[in-house]
Amino acid sequence: VQLQASGGGLVQPGGSLKLSCAAYGFTLDDHAIGWFRQAPGKEREGDSCITSNGKIYYGDSAKGRFTISRDNVKNTVHLQMISLYAEDTAIYYCAAARVCTIGYDGPSATHMDYWGQGTQVTVSS
Repeated sequence: VQLQASGGGLVQPGGSLKLSCAAYGFTLDDHAIGWFRQAPGKEREGDSCITSNGKIYYGDSAKGRFTISRDNVKNTVHLQMISLYAEDTAIYYCAAARVCTIGYDGPSATHMDYWGQGTQVTVSS
């Protein structure tokens, strides 16, 4: 079982990026898939989670700017990010579990079973 996150990079403030999470060894559409970020010195924060039946949750930082989607043919989940600013700079991870765990401020990293290696997103001029 392996998850591979990709699509990160350097983008200017106000720009956009699309992250991808590809699964190997299992079928993504049987699982809930979440996207999480971790900035230096900060705790891991949940941006979005999509359940196996398509219900979607967003964290406070992601609402209105990020969109999660599934491509079941390619066994991939995407995170489209727009209107990025410096505070979005972090390593972004995708993770899989049976269900999304939702805390008071959005998706929780607790109980996620499988993690990808992360992809760096840097927002800077």
